[in-house]
Amino acid sequence: MIPFKYNINKGVLIMNSEKIKSQINANWFSFFQEEMEKEYFIKLMDFVGEERKNHLVFPPEDLMFNAFRLTSWDSIKVVILGQDPYHGEGQSHGLCFSVPMGIRKPPSLQNIFKELKEDTGMEIPSHGNLESWAKQGVLLLNSCLTVRKQLPTSHQNIGWEIFTDTIIRRISDEKKNVVFMLWGKFAQQKTSLINMDKHLILNAVHPSPMSVYRGFFGCKHFSKANSYLSSHSVNPIDWNTVNE
Repeated sequence: MIPFKYNINKGVLIMNSEKIKSQINANWFSFFQEEMEKEYFIKLMDFVGEERKNHLVFPPEDLMFNAFRLTSWDSIKVVILGQDPYHGEGQSHGLCFSVPMGIRKPPSLQNIFKELKEDTGMEIPSHGNLESWAKQGVLLLNSCLTVRKQLPTSHQNIGWEIFTDTIIRRISDEKKNVVFMLWGKFAQQKTSLINMDKHLILNAVHPSPMSVYRGFFGCKHFSKANSYLSSHSVNPIDWNTVNE
């Protein structure tokens, strides 16, 4: 973890509210506005800005809040939680587990597609871009929204977890019948933020090659999510990303 050394007395947000507003769906802005006034968020933006001055940070600045641009607050049906953005060149575009078109699918995403094919019969796509899921209401949320190149977990414990935990808690409190897919121990630590009487929590091991055979394959989370949504009169997710 990179030590946090930046002082709120600098008093200047690296990314001002208008800049953030241009990067997110309009119906997220009231939430962002509340958080931007808090001390932790000011320090967080200051830290990330300083990191970008001195290091290569992923995703690019204009994609840092991409999950909140593609998935509106009103459309949320499913939340998939990741830990960090991908830390390799060109991989991260602000959606957990997803990569831009033309970028090789990382192993965890390959395993997600294998399970999806086994569960639903969906053909495995040639690409790893999950934007079509995001646009249908699947919030692809990493716990930390930035990372330094080739340094996984380098932006943990600087404030991102406060921000994303607040989002999870607010979704739980203000919405109903949302499916939370929690893959791996890190994601499952967020269970305490979610009201299980109002929402469906689906737990499985992480889809990484290290653990995938211990319970990710065969979890059938995609069909279970759609069955739950349909049972509550919510249109299911079309998981098919092949024909984009």
